[in-house]
Amino acid sequence: MPIPPTSTQREHALSLLQRRGMMRLREFDEAGVMATTVSRLERDGAIVRLARGLYQLADAALDQQHTLAEVAKLIPKGVVCLTSALAFHGLTDQLPARVWVALDRKDWRPRIAYPPVRIVRFPAQQLSVGVERHLIEDIPVSIFGAAKTIADLFRYRRTVGEAVVIEALRETLRQRKATPADIATFAQQAGVWKAMQPYLTTLTSDG
Repeated sequence: MPIPPTSTQREHALSLLQRRGMMRLREFDEAGVMATTVSRLERDGAIVRLARGLYQLADAALDQQHTLAEVAKLIPKGVVCLTSALAFHGLTDQLPARVWVALDRKDWRPRIAYPPVRIVRFPAQQLSVGVERHLIEDIPVSIFGAAKTIADLFRYRRTVGEAVVIEALRETLRQRKATPADIATFAQQAGVWKAMQPYLTTLTSDG
């Protein structure tokens, strides 16, 4: 298979990034773009390296959730969870210092220097339910929905802090991002219904 001229590879690489938003070096290679072309584009300032092996157009418009799109490219099997999912759904004013990402217990742990991530291990059955797919900068990002996130927060309440968990439950109900029935269903599946029930009962009976 003939190697395309450098100029053609350059145009092809830029066109791919315009369509896809971000690309891994491996994806460039699969599309017939050599690593030397990518390096030259970076050196010329046409593209920027976001993380090891991950690139984007230098003048790309950045979404406020840009970091989640980066993480989705770097950890394709991961699901944004816990306080990072809360922030995405607008259910907390806190901005997590790291992106919380759920992975199967058997999945390889990625080595990522940037953006900062915190990996939590979920059982396979907990990783496959309540997942939503959102497009951020044209990148599909897997994020747990609001009801599932509340249940997961109760599972990790000692890690994230009980005050954060209760406030998240209150805000989810106030904004009607999830129904009490949906939250209860995910809590039962996660084995935290007994811990959650008193709070959910109190909050849904107020006013």
